[in-house]
Amino acid sequence: MCLILFAWQAHPAYPLIVAANRDEHHDRPAAAAAFWEDHPQICGGRDLQQGGSWMAVARDGRFAAVTNFRQGVPGPAAPRSRGHLVSGFLLSGLSPENYLDSLLPQSDEYNPFNLLVGDRHSLWCYSNQQAAPLKVTPGVHGLSNHLLNTPWPKVTRSKAALEASLALDNEEARDTTLFAMLADRRESADHELPDTGIPYPREKALSPAFIAAERYGTRSSTLLKVGAAGDFMLRERRFAAMGRPLGEYIIPRDQQHSQPA
Repeated sequence: MCLILFAWQAHPAYPLIVAANRDEHHDRPAAAAAFWEDHPQICGGRDLQQGGSWMAVARDGRFAAVTNFRQGVPGPAAPRSRGHLVSGFLLSGLSPENYLDSLLPQSDEYNPFNLLVGDRHSLWCYSNQQAAPLKVTPGVHGLSNHLLNTPWPKVTRSKAALEASLALDNEEARDTTLFAMLADRRESADHELPDTGIPYPREKALSPAFIAAERYGTRSSTLLKVGAAGDFMLRERRFAAMGRPLGEYIIPRDQQHSQPA
């Protein structure tokens, strides 16, 4: 996943609101958001190549999401898949802070990553490109392929759109606004592009919130709203090459509680 916008303790009904795009190669197999057959307390998309996830939520409101950290020249493949950081937290039973502390000694066994982990009480962010985990403060935040709130143009624009949506009383209008934000295909101006060490044409192509291309691009757009009791609503829109829609999946609250524990 390459763009995560989230409001933490900034809305009266939902302590956590997440709007996120997952960018990945289109030929990498993945399952749509659903409760997992082998771990039915977890709901989210599933990477069918390594078995992890880019973003998922548990029945008690525990949440995790991961992005990669962009490198100009990628290093050798690491022994562990970053998607297991998400499932690892949700299956651990540890608090967000304790999970990240347990991860520190082995963080170099993963390719560069950003990881968000949270429960009903706290939300934490950690990158193995920084020294220590960071406790997220209440407010609106954005995470792409650099550190939390790095002001890349798509992060800055999307944060502003999320913050404005919080004032909307109509929930469907808010969802529409957030999906429109995630669907933004505008490329950044040349002078706004970050210098991450990759060639200019690729930096330009990766600059929109929504990447529509043949081999690599936005595979899904997800809205997640977690209530104070841990109940959640999840909506996921999936896409094929060039941004062709594949359908929408909705996990409502009543389905959350009707699944086997």
